[in-house]
Amino acid sequence: MTELLARVRDLRYRYMPSSPDWALDGINLQVEMGEYLLLAGASGSGKSTLCRLFNGLIPHFYGGELAGDVTVAGLATRDHPVTELFPHVGMVFQNPGSQLFNSTVARELAFGLESLGLPRGEIARRVDDAAGTVGIDHLLARNPQEVSGGEQQLVAIAAALALRPELIVLDEPYASLDPANVRRVRDALRKIHQQGTAVVVAEHRLEPVVPDAGRVVVLEAGRIVRDGPPGSVLAQDLTSFGLHPPAVARVAQRAGLAEVPLTVEDLVVALGSSSASGISDPLPVPAQRQSHLQGPVLQAEGVCFSFDRTSVLRGVDLDLRPGECLALVGANGSGKTTLVKHFNGLYRPDEGRLLVLGRDTRRARTSELARHIGLAFQDADSQFFKFQVRDEIEVGARALGRYDADWLGELVALFALEPLLDRSPYRLSAGEKKRVAFASALAAQPQILVLDEPTTGQDWVFRQILGQLLGDLSALGQTVVLVTHDLEFVEERACRWVLLADGWVAADGPAQAVMGDALAMDRADLEPTQAFQIRQALAGGAR
Repeated sequence: MTELLARVRDLRYRYMPSSPDWALDGINLQVEMGEYLLLAGASGSGKSTLCRLFNGLIPHFYGGELAGDVTVAGLATRDHPVTELFPHVGMVFQNPGSQLFNSTVARELAFGLESLGLPRGEIARRVDDAAGTVGIDHLLARNPQEVSGGEQQLVAIAAALALRPELIVLDEPYASLDPANVRRVRDALRKIHQQGTAVVVAEHRLEPVVPDAGRVVVLEAGRIVRDGPPGSVLAQDLTSFGLHPPAVARVAQRAGLAEVPLTVEDLVVALGSSSASGISDPLPVPAQRQSHLQGPVLQAEGVCFSFDRTSVLRGVDLDLRPGECLALVGANGSGKTTLVKHFNGLYRPDEGRLLVLGRDTRRARTSELARHIGLAFQDADSQFFKFQVRDEIEVGARALGRYDADWLGELVALFALEPLLDRSPYRLSAGEKKRVAFASALAAQPQILVLDEPTTGQDWVFRQILGQLLGDLSALGQTVVLVTHDLEFVEERACRWVLLADGWVAADGPAQAVMGDALAMDRADLEPTQAFQIRQALAGGAR
């Protein structure tokens, strides 16, 4: 019989006692020793709140009103502070950089162990073991704030693992990772799980988790609405809960399979050749919108750029036309963000030139370029400078003489910002900050809209809204550039992909053509989408 590790019983919680809404409402949940559990649900469903219960952050740090009981490793979390619980529960937050504060990775891994008063030799052994398990031995002497986002995620996991907890809890660990780092984190979590540690992952993105999880719990409005094996849960309609099933699940549902396979290989086997022929077009290729037949609004000609003598862009050629929706894809460090910062003059080419509406950015002021380029950065905090959301949205449009109250009202409604207008943009959730940044970038109605990682931290419902908006803007002739790791989103939304690898344009064309270029995808350390893989597998089986 499996041993019980954690139990949540008859739990209700709200952050403010005066609030009419409960963040969690009537939760009953058990986690067994060695279990791998996925907590899924739309934004605001209660996933992060539930995660914070396991290590006592609720109620000891967040306060609020709590009813019911939570027990972990035999300890009632209400009666034991976080310091007594963290040897049993490791917690990794959505932004791992926010929990890393030591001067080296080795010291980061040792910090919790030192606080427990362990002998120096034992600390050294545990640091080495944890680093080896997640594959970061080569980072031990590095500053954790100077490694990539994916590496920071691994450092945070290793720091939790060094404590040898029975349970490790991760809040949206894949939200901002590129495909290569998704694979690394997945591998690390699989290894941890195989060694007997229970794993709880809260995620919007189902695809990277369901093949590894043994159980899926779906939350909606603070309540558990589905609980079972991944194949059984994914066989049901989850769209009403704000979730977008992986491509394998959507195809399996169309084929009428009672149990959903979790990988492309298992799907093809389950379908069989006769079934496959009946759904030869399981996921229709998205229609490719043609750009308007006008001259380019932006041209990059042999653009080169370096940081501290390190080449980041190596002769990039690119043109953008009115109405075009272009996805700029590639691994971390490929030069994507550096390139788009050339669009509005934040960076200037070392060699080559970049023209915006015929103006050479080397001779144009950034304030002039801002009239034509709207840019929402990956880190929304880096572009905020007002104390209220209302002012943050309006300030750019007013400064550029393009204030339009009706258009701003449409943006506020579209991005559901009305309840946030009087709040500080710095006090919002990651997803809410993204929405404010999008509205700010669109407020002055620029000819070119650039969104850097627009879907990070956003659930499927918002992704649908954003996708519809981008389609409408493109149809009106506005150029849209999406800088993203989210290949699934841009497969459906972008008429053209430009693939960067090591500062070069490795491929340029429709999504299906780029993903079909195995050499370019391998060079960029990217994998095709699951939908693309299914099409290829079934097409091969039909021949």
